Amino acid sequence: MEKIEHKIIPVNGQNIHVAELGQGPLVLFLHGFPELWYSWRHQILYLAAQGYRAVAPDLRGYGETTGAPVEDPSKFTILHMVGDLIALLDVIEPDTDKVFVVGHDWGASIAWHLCLYRPDKVKALVNLGVAFFPRSPEMNPVDMFRSLYGDDHYICRFQEPGDIEAEFAQIGTKEVLKNFFAFRTPGPYYFPKGKGFGGSADKPTWLSEDNLEYYTKKFEQTGFSGGVNYYRAFGRYLASRRLQCRLHA
Repeated sequence: MEKIEHKIIPVNGQNIHVAELGQGPLVLFLHGFPELWYSWRHQILYLAAQGYRAVAPDLRGYGETTGAPVEDPSKFTILHMVGDLIALLDVIEPDTDKVFVVGHDWGASIAWHLCLYRPDKVKALVNLGVAFFPRSPEMNPVDMFRSLYGDDHYICRFQEPGDIEAEFAQIGTKEVLKNFFAFRTPGPYYFPKGKGFGGSADKPTWLSEDNLEYYTKKFEQTGFSGGVNYYRAFGRYLASRRLQCRLHA
């Protein structure tokens, strides 16, 4: 991993941390929750060896990226994320029209909307874990999840600022991450108030102790609010297109 280069790029009032390696066509990796650029460390090394320039940022509110207003969930909509990527690409790859994009979880959702709003920026897309979620004019998606799965569904539980953060603090950062990474149960994910994960999960065999410690250190530094704010802003970009014009500037 020592081959990977790290840079801080001033973008949209933030200092975005990017990890990159290699020369050639650019492949942009977008992580999910609760993850970091570090989730793509193996792919970065592999693609760089195959003749690509692999780039993975810590997204808004995550890791070494600083400057996002984590106290204001309204600044964490998909439109803000896509705007960050467009501005980032303008800095790191100004002479290239289109790049390859790979996304997972929230990164996949952001990637879908990058393709939707700025198809001129994307050469090809690979997404993991999240299908395209089209806008519904009839219902806010948080209300939809609540009607289907109830108030204990994790998306519903994440809505109240400070609430889930307080529960995570009681559980402990390392235990929270271990449980998220170990979760493999089919069906809706529930997080009943005051009951946490319902027990301590075994650390996944694919995740070394050093890897878990890396994530733990970073989330102990930043807290979880940045990542949880994506869920709090979930309905805002679907209910309004007022920021869309900025993406086409």
